Amino acid sequence: MNPCRSGTISPAHPSGVGLAGLLARWSSRGWLLGLLLVLATVLVYQPAWHGGFLWDDDMHVTKNRMLVDAGGLKQIWSSPDSPQYYPMVFTSFRLERALWGLNPTGYHWVNILLHAASAVWVWRVLRRLHVPGAWLAAAIFAVHPVNVESVAWISQRKNTLAMFFYLLSMLLYLRFEPPAKVQGPKSKVQSPRSEVRSQNPASSETQRATSNTPLFYWLSLIAFALALLSKTAVSPFPVVLLGLAWWQRGRVTGRDVWRSAPFFAASLVLSLITIWFERHQTAFTVIREDGFCSRLAVAGCAVWFYLYKALLPLNLILIYPRWQIDASQVVSYVPGALVAGALVLLWRGRRRWGRAWLFCAGYYLVMLLPVLGFVNIGFMSYSLVADHWQYFAIIAPIAAVAALFSSRFQAQSARLKVPASTVSLPLSPTGLFLATALLLTLGGLTWRQSARYANAETLWQETVADNPGCPTAYYNLGVVLVHQGRMDEAIAQFQQALQLKPDDAKAHNNLGSSLLQKGALDEAIAHYRTALQSWPAYAEAHDNLGSALLQKGAVAEAIAECREALRIQPKFTAAQNNLGLALVQNGRVDEAIALYQSALQSDPDYADAHNNLGTALVQKGSMAEALTHFQRALQIAPADPKTQNNLALLLATGAEASLRNGEQAVQLARQANDLAGGKNPLFLRTLAAAFAEAGRFSDAKRTDQEAIEVAQAAGQPDLAARLKEELKRYEAGLPLHP
Repeated sequence: MNPCRSGTISPAHPSGVGLAGLLARWSSRGWLLGLLLVLATVLVYQPAWHGGFLWDDDMHVTKNRMLVDAGGLKQIWSSPDSPQYYPMVFTSFRLERALWGLNPTGYHWVNILLHAASAVWVWRVLRRLHVPGAWLAAAIFAVHPVNVESVAWISQRKNTLAMFFYLLSMLLYLRFEPPAKVQGPKSKVQSPRSEVRSQNPASSETQRATSNTPLFYWLSLIAFALALLSKTAVSPFPVVLLGLAWWQRGRVTGRDVWRSAPFFAASLVLSLITIWFERHQTAFTVIREDGFCSRLAVAGCAVWFYLYKALLPLNLILIYPRWQIDASQVVSYVPGALVAGALVLLWRGRRRWGRAWLFCAGYYLVMLLPVLGFVNIGFMSYSLVADHWQYFAIIAPIAAVAALFSSRFQAQSARLKVPASTVSLPLSPTGLFLATALLLTLGGLTWRQSARYANAETLWQETVADNPGCPTAYYNLGVVLVHQGRMDEAIAQFQQALQLKPDDAKAHNNLGSSLLQKGALDEAIAHYRTALQSWPAYAEAHDNLGSALLQKGAVAEAIAECREALRIQPKFTAAQNNLGLALVQNGRVDEAIALYQSALQSDPDYADAHNNLGTALVQKGSMAEALTHFQRALQIAPADPKTQNNLALLLATGAEASLRNGEQAVQLARQANDLAGGKNPLFLRTLAAAFAEAGRFSDAKRTDQEAIEVAQAAGQPDLAARLKEELKRYEAGLPLHP
């Protein structure tokens, strides 16, 4: 059926006239259809409205100092220490961090609304290209389950923000150079001259008024630059512009090439920056070891995989099993050969029926090209394909399906009085029913898929269930369980990850930290050392090993490990803090103070560094400065018993009378003792000293005696002896200060 052919509506279906007429009137009210796209998007993503932070969200949002530091905006745009060079994304995160802090709801809503806006842009772009079924294509894009990974995952703001500017750039370019009226994939191509004749006079005047307006060209270029600064996966856009010119006119002119040149230049510069950042961030990670032939075979498989998921979006997984393709086998190249054969077939039919199809296929392949594996991407160390990688390309198969569907089920229009501005006619009742069923099905799948992204634990549990051979899923589930304090379950997940990947340095490191919290010091040290055998430049493992050695009493070895961590990563604040602790035990308090201060310059909200700096300052006799740091640590971590105890001890025993406050010391010492379970002799000692400063010597004596008993039971005779000497002071009615 020709989608632009008019006809009559059969009298046997009078209800169809009313329904189709209603839809025709709706299609002339663009804001209603746009609003419907937005509402549909918001509804199908309801499970993600209040979702939590997920994978990589700590690196991008929750622990990203560039979002809160005074000079953070400058770092976002110019520092090589940024996680990735996507400054528009991190600028948006910085703004949101100021608006709603670490409440993930706001970030999720921005992603959802950006995706909804992009759906509107899809509709307007396809409508301007005169593609039948433009609104249906936009609706499918809005509710397609493959897009869930891009929308419900905060870190994929890269996709949603880049898509918004990418489609805006395309729309502005089409305003600059309006296209000829080319029909959908099933239709023949009209010449520009016949297109002009087919329009009404008002439409022609509008086109002449907007055609070749330089403002739209430069706005398009700016929008494209903003898209690249959000994610360089949109870099093939200038090739798309040339493809559009060929599709519209059957040739690419020198003028088309000249106009696309600034787009190519912007794409090249920012793509090179992105490649550098990828290599910089993954310098010590082996992503892929295969050669070009293997990558070529994988690329052919990936194209068909993505098309399959676009047309049948079932069994979607965050991390798909990593393919093992033997490049020495001829059969490995069959998928790629089929892709090439399809392109040749379309090229041969380009003068009759294949031009629109060839453009559609070309667009799909070109927009997939950055993620087909010819350039390394960090995620490829986990999987060679990912749903979020076809976010930009999926528009092509969606538009093709929608155009074919609309051409097949288009309502006849002779009696509908459709406005001249309407690009495609409404669907027939049968088509409307089928389209509604399709959208409801896709929407239901998207709603279910987005529920997987409600929180990190659910996401990784689902990934483990769908891909039980994925060590990364077990590892990340273990990390989630550690944060929840479920150490035994976390240890089991790390062990499972190591069964699948015995040389996984991160799994060994985290298993070591989990065992350390369980008191298995020697086992923890063994896992840290194994991690460093696999990855000698693993700064975090060096730091953790140093901390464990310090607990074991091996101060010199601890200092060496922490220094190695800082050599690898000079601004590693945790290593600065742990090295400071080791130096204090070695009697080098001044060096420790300098390290704590350096850590706090990098991270002013580092509670442990404030607390440890306060302790070191007490040893130096700088009581007032120490008090300031203890109070700051308590503001950051109000439920930290160690900080509460240190501040209470200073308030109870400080040499400066103006700093002492017995009642406040009692309150803090009680909280610390309760949080520690009442079995820590040092915390009991502080509580006794606080009682004495408050003049409650009977309570001080009782608490000190309890501390003595706990110390003796714990095999700490030196501490018990010290507590007995302090008990004599309380019996004499003397507080524990000069």
